[in-house]
Amino acid sequence: MEVEDICSEFPLLETERLLLRQVSLGDVHDIYAYGSNEEVSKYVTWETHKSLDETLAFVEYILNRYECNYLAPWAIELKEKQKMIGTIDFVSWDTHQHIAEIGFVISQDFWGKGIVTEAAKEVIKFGFNHMDLERIQAKCLVENIGSARVMEKAGMMFEGVLRKAVYGKGKHWDVKIYSILREEFAAKC
Repeated sequence: MEVEDICSEFPLLETERLLLRQVSLGDVHDIYAYGSNEEVSKYVTWETHKSLDETLAFVEYILNRYECNYLAPWAIELKEKQKMIGTIDFVSWDTHQHIAEIGFVISQDFWGKGIVTEAAKEVIKFGFNHMDLERIQAKCLVENIGSARVMEKAGMMFEGVLRKAVYGKGKHWDVKIYSILREEFAAKC
């Protein structure tokens, strides 16, 4: 299994409340709304969006990744509102080791509602059922309690802290790592 096998026809995923779909140019304002929020960008490696042009450049980068059949994010769309409220994706995928890592971000307006957990469970299911994965992992800065909770609720197990494993925003950060294995996922289904 190679990245192109999955990414050549970007998969559309759906849950009870969510549509996980490609990001589009029509999402620029929604992405800017949360990307420009300093609380949302506080515990991620990317900088707070300072202008709509920065967000547009980010969306164009994603669209290029779709075009080249590379890993790229799903837009998290709340079906009830038909509004894009965040992204989730496989930020890396080692096809030879059968390991991938997920990452996510969501608008502060939707924190604490189980939305990212719902999206993460669907992406994890997709990874095990369609990407021949043995392990799916995720990381968050130690200070990011909300993301750690999402990983736990999505069925991932805390493995430990990687000390000063990420550099961003002028300093090194300690990072928590979580994972779920194929057999653990199968046991929960």
